[in-house]
Order: sequence, then C-alpha cells, then structure tokens
Amino acid sequence: MLKWRLIGAFAIVLPLCGLSWLDFHYNFGRPGIWLFPLVLLLAIMSTAEVISLLRAKQLLPNAWSCHIGTFLVVIAAGLPMWWPFSQVPDQADQAKWILFALAFGAILAIVGEMRRYEKPGHSMIHLGLTIFTIFYVGGLLSFVTRLRVVIQDTPDANAYGMLALLSMIVVVKTSDIGAYFIGSNFGRTKLVPRLSPGKTLEGTLGGLATSCLGSYVMFQWVGPWMLGSPVESIPFGWLLFALLVSPAGMVGDLAESMFKRDMEAKDSSTWLIGLGGILDVLDSMLLGAPVALMCWELGIIGPGR
Repeated sequence: MLKWRLIGAFAIVLPLCGLSWLDFHYNFGRPGIWLFPLVLLLAIMSTAEVISLLRAKQLLPNAWSCHIGTFLVVIAAGLPMWWPFSQVPDQADQAKWILFALAFGAILAIVGEMRRYEKPGHSMIHLGLTIFTIFYVGGLLSFVTRLRVVIQDTPDANAYGMLALLSMIVVVKTSDIGAYFIGSNFGRTKLVPRLSPGKTLEGTLGGLATSCLGSYVMFQWVGPWMLGSPVESIPFGWLLFALLVSPAGMVGDLAESMFKRDMEAKDSSTWLIGLGGILDVLDSMLLGAPVALMCWELGIIGPGR
C-alpha cells in the first residue's frame, strides 16, 4: 500500500514541480498562467467526483449546473491570469467577481432544478446539493487560485505569490504525511472513530509538529532564496501560519472522510493510483487555502496589507 502511495505521490509532485518552475520563471508577466489550466482540470474532475459520490446514494444534483457554476467561479478567481487587457483587476475586484460567479452558479442551480421538476419531495434536496457542490469545489478552489496572486504591484509579487501557494501546499501536506506516519507507528488514542477510525490524537499532534517544520523551511530557507531577502512577517509568523493552516487542513481531511462515510465509499474515485481520487488529495488544501490567504491578507506572513 505504501509503495503505491509513493508512486502516486511522485506522479503528482513531479509534474507540479515542473509547472511551478515554468510558472515562476516564464509566466510572461502573468503569474499563474501555467498553473491555472491545472486548477481548471482539477475543478472539473473534483466536481465529477462529488456528483458520482452523491449519485451512489440516489442523490441527484444537477450535473450541468454543478460543472458550469464551478467553472465560472474558478474562472473568476483566475482573472489576473487570463484577463486580456493590460490592467489586471485588483484584489477587491477579484473578490467581487467571485461573489458574482457564486451567485450566478446559484441561479443556474435553481433554473436547472426548475427544468427537471416532476413531483414534490426532492427538488430542495437536489438544489441544495448542487449549490453545495459549486461552493465546495469552486468556492474553495478559488482561494487556492488567489494565493498565486495574493501580492500585486510590487517587484516581488511573482515570488511572493509562488511562495504563498507552495507554502500552503507544503504545510498541509507535511501535516498529512506526519500524521500518517506518526499515527501509524505510535497512534493509540482514536481521534474521531465514527468519521475516520485510522486517525489518532498522536498522529494529529505529529502532523502539527511536521507542519511547523515545513513552514519553517518554506519561510526561513526557501522564501529568502526565492526573494533574495528575508520574508516579511510578524515575529514567528511562520509558526502562527502553521498552527492556523495545519488544523484547517486536518478539518478538510476529516470533512471528506465524513462525506465518503456518509456515501459509504472508500475513496472519492480511483483515478490516482494508491491515493484514491482528486478530492482525496485536495481535501486538506480546500480548507487550508482560505486560512492561508487570510494569513497573507492580515500580514501575519508577507508584506503588510
């Protein structure tokens, strides 16, 4: 099992590293231009996984509304990457367009449910699930997208944006890895056995510790190398970043465990060898990203806003 997990992880990490290198060095003044198509692909595949999980229990969100709504939200979040005009919309404008896209997704969900209405008893449930899918996949992925352009109009914007994205990924994934290995070897106290029997308190504490190590490496070594100068932050900002982002990622992991257990599914899909589905990889990042973006926006890490 571990062998296939490692193979699956390398199959993801190597292309991601290649795209990140291209996006950092050859983005033609549009940070995120190489990574944005990957986010769109992940959004489409994740939406399909949510729909598939729900249909296994005869729950029928409107598929075309889910896909179009999610696509529009992620497109709105990526405005600075694909915007065809010379002046890139600022952060406030990006946030407004994301809200507009979420509202339009809700409208699509309502219209879609109206078109297929037949009898009482199911429409409100399916409407709610359609809107949930748009928000869970598109809305939360929009925070991942915005991390790449969190800093604008400064000479270091490209480096800070890449650091913001990679540091979030490193913190939540070192947390996942630390929790898995420490929990497997030393875990005794079950954390939430009804949701995820394999997760332990010892593993959770181990994941928190390894996330702090990952954050230290990113902000004390990798960040200064990328920027050519120390990363701006409050005192011990790297530690507070890990202590906020890592638990949020753990909640994201547990949330997906709850979804799968409720749908009586082992994995969200079988697309990724040894790892399950796209959501099985993204789950911790979907909730870790909003907290990471908050840290940057508040100046806990990065230049003061």
